[in-house]
Amino acid sequence: MEQVSTADEFERHRSYLTGVAYRMLGTVADAEDAVQETYLRFARANVDTRRDARGWLTTTVARICLDELGSARARRERYVGPWLPEPVVGTDLGPEDRVTLDESVSMAMLVLLESLSPAERTAFVLREVLGLPYGEVSAIVGRTEAACRQLVARARAHVRERAPRFSPDHAQHAGAVDAFLAACSHGDVAELVRVLDPEVVLRSDGGGRVAGVARRPVVGARNVARLLLALAGRHDGTMRRRPVNGAAGLVFESAGTIVGVMGFAVAGDRVTEIDFVVNPDKLGRVSDR
Repeated sequence: MEQVSTADEFERHRSYLTGVAYRMLGTVADAEDAVQETYLRFARANVDTRRDARGWLTTTVARICLDELGSARARRERYVGPWLPEPVVGTDLGPEDRVTLDESVSMAMLVLLESLSPAERTAFVLREVLGLPYGEVSAIVGRTEAACRQLVARARAHVRERAPRFSPDHAQHAGAVDAFLAACSHGDVAELVRVLDPEVVLRSDGGGRVAGVARRPVVGARNVARLLLALAGRHDGTMRRRPVNGAAGLVFESAGTIVGVMGFAVAGDRVTEIDFVVNPDKLGRVSDR
């Protein structure tokens, strides 16, 4: 009976924990592994520990993620082309928790978090996203409160300096994505350029497995428009607007299989950043629901 009760209690927090782990690790697969390891430790914990289940689980999953970040960073340095997060389509991270829906889970922000050190990223997510007090951040990261304040300050400054310009209005964001989709469907370079910011950045993640995918970021409205329309001309499937990492994005399908997912950063009525994931390894878990 105790095991069933433990499992039921853990399930109440699974969506929240997955959202935390996903922000720290950037892939659903790694996040799910961290959450599963958290469950195994939770099942072995004593009853007193489980009285504050959410706090204990947050601490445990964050420590597991911090340990994983070091090896993950080494793997990503050997990655072919830009490394992008594994996209989440629909509501896989659970709409009931604020942590799964705010801007910090956007593709562009997760790309930015990749440039932080493991300790900076962990401290930033714990403090700036979850709002944990510095005492708890210190216990998780294994550094003094003063050191954690410095970690968060450096991470915050880095994010503010490099963060893409976001439109906080979801309707405005969706409108820009709709205009982008229409321009791509019409195959009109001039129409697509009007939707794009002059300094728009396109990052494409094929993992070295997909032909024709740029291995470096493409910058500039005309350059991006031409490349995207060339890709669209070779695509024999469908493009549909769907929620991607909490905001309007695009899903590309061919013969009933998802072959690409695109996330956007939007400022005003123009697209400022595009993250295009076509690596099959990152699309196997994607479900359009």
